[in-house]
Amino acid sequence: MTDHDASTVRDWLRGIEVFARPLPDFAPHETPTEPSELFLTWLSEAVKAGIPDPHAMTLATVDEAGDPDARVLILKNVDASGFQFAAHGSSPKGVQLVGTPRAALTFYWAEFGRQVRVRGAVRPESADRSAADFLARSTTARAEALLGRQSRYLNDPDARDQALRDSLARIEAEPDLVDPAWTLYTVVPDVVEFWQAAATRVHVRLRYEREGTGWQRRQLWS
Repeated sequence: MTDHDASTVRDWLRGIEVFARPLPDFAPHETPTEPSELFLTWLSEAVKAGIPDPHAMTLATVDEAGDPDARVLILKNVDASGFQFAAHGSSPKGVQLVGTPRAALTFYWAEFGRQVRVRGAVRPESADRSAADFLARSTTARAEALLGRQSRYLNDPDARDQALRDSLARIEAEPDLVDPAWTLYTVVPDVVEFWQAAATRVHVRLRYEREGTGWQRRQLWS
């Protein structure tokens, strides 16, 4: 497509076929009482199917002006207590979570026409658990995190490369070095929604809503 006027783009986008492939069935009445169990089933099926980066998720936060912000991260763990990810405390997301400790997560597995949406409060984990997560990262990832400059303007790539080499040297000299600002976070969900696409566009949506110490399951209009 070479002509980018508004009507051409609109028609071009509307002409892209979606949900034309075979999609899984989803029976909400057969789901477990706890949403993490269903999530792990869907994640396992995505892994078995060879879907690339099946544990990638969009993390949405709110900045100090109330504007939404979003980026893709990797899920670190999930269980009945919540969904975990990690970030540097001085990064934009780390600062935003101090001001507004709530977040939304979205997982999407296009091959299955499935998405999972999570919303809830965000809790920083202990220094020990955060340190363990930091040390489990690759050497280069730890070296980059130790710089503490995520999302700042990069004016000199050569200076960046030298700083990274210096940081790698620090890790080589101190293999157990941990950045105290590195934080493991848990999203404690209030709501978890499972969305299964259908070619008819009559999608199946199941929402788990926390009520007391348990969960209430409700289907939603598509």
